Amino acid sequence: MTLRDISPAVHDLVGIGFGPSNLALAIALQEQAASGRPLDAHFLEKQQNYQWHGNTLVSQSEMQISFLKDLVSMRNPTSPYSFVNYLHRHGRLVDFINLRTFYPSRMEYNDYLRWAASHFAGQCSLGEEVQTIEPETDGGRIDRVRVISRDAQGRERTRVARSIVLSTGGTPRIPEAFRGMRDDSRVTHHSGYLNWIRNQPCVGGKPMRIAVIGAGQSAAEAFIDLHGNYPSVKVDWMVRGAALKPADDSPFVNEIFAPAYTDVVFEQAQAGRDRLIEAYLNTNYSVIDADLIEQIYAMLYRQKVSGQFRANLLTCKAVRAAHGGANGIELTVATTAPGAGIDADSETRRYDAVVLATGYERESHRRLLEPLARYLGDFLVDRNYRVQAAPELAVPVYLQGFCQSSHGLSDTLLSVLPVRAEEIAGAIHDALSANRDRCWAPSTVQKDGSQAIAAA
Repeated sequence: MTLRDISPAVHDLVGIGFGPSNLALAIALQEQAASGRPLDAHFLEKQQNYQWHGNTLVSQSEMQISFLKDLVSMRNPTSPYSFVNYLHRHGRLVDFINLRTFYPSRMEYNDYLRWAASHFAGQCSLGEEVQTIEPETDGGRIDRVRVISRDAQGRERTRVARSIVLSTGGTPRIPEAFRGMRDDSRVTHHSGYLNWIRNQPCVGGKPMRIAVIGAGQSAAEAFIDLHGNYPSVKVDWMVRGAALKPADDSPFVNEIFAPAYTDVVFEQAQAGRDRLIEAYLNTNYSVIDADLIEQIYAMLYRQKVSGQFRANLLTCKAVRAAHGGANGIELTVATTAPGAGIDADSETRRYDAVVLATGYERESHRRLLEPLARYLGDFLVDRNYRVQAAPELAVPVYLQGFCQSSHGLSDTLLSVLPVRAEEIAGAIHDALSANRDRCWAPSTVQKDGSQAIAAA
């Protein structure tokens, strides 16, 4: 029997997910409240404990953007939520300066995000996974929606919202060949890597053969972690291309991630947007930091010197089929070299386990908003990330991280978080103010509209 909350709370805004995007929004809302434009906002996060990509934080993981592209500095460098203030509060500012780097480890950046999120504990419910978002109809007009979530004990809770911001991130992309092995504990997507590897026999020193599938940064980090930390593992890394490709992070190319470039993309017709995105895919997809590529090359070279081969990079390879049996996982692997047929040089390889570093899909907003789908069309958004809806839906719905096709490559990354959060915060306040007289009585908020920041 499912227990339900029968006295739902009502909020101006309910944010789904509390990763970096909605955390940046919470900060922007606090600043907005301090300027006399308060909103009552609450956020729901399915994780029991706050972490950012926690199952991927191997020791070799470093950020691929400057620490100055934190939650606030690009908009408000004097904010107490800056990465620099985080370092100062934790007594590491001088030490970080001595590192002479712009790129903190992902482990430290995760700790920074956790520190920032701790200041909003009263506005975020952890361990609640949103199940659906349903309309409340009043005379044919939808002024509010019900957000139904469920905790780890199966208890359901309903909150009523006057606006919604979805920032649920990507969901693991599983290649077709592995769809039938979703429940096989020997196969993991990279998003669950650390919890998975802790339960593998190689942790106890037992020999294993592991395949890594994928061509990007995540695959590279898994490959080098398996080789460096588990001496009993032999690891094959399979990539479709003929060589590993470095990410282009040169200064002029990096300008496409500037907040102002969002306007450049959005103002194009869709064909123009598509061309701009296609032209710069090598900044983010199926590419690897050049320093890490050099590290991997040196590692493979040292194997040639020692004659001990535990790691192999297999280029021009694609997995066509995967089957699990008592003796391991059999992969049907074909060559993808130019001019080769679709099954050219097909061979079968056996492994004890497989790591899928195959990226993410961004479709979760469609599932959560299914009860409102008839009003939302094909989820097209305006410049301020609001879904263009039918007139009957007066509840503003905003998307963060699902707008790459309209706003550019930076939409799924960290670079535009502060500016985007400010844009959405202002747009929500304006939209709700325009509807206030018709839609609801004034809501109760704290006098300052926000939670005090004690640690900063």
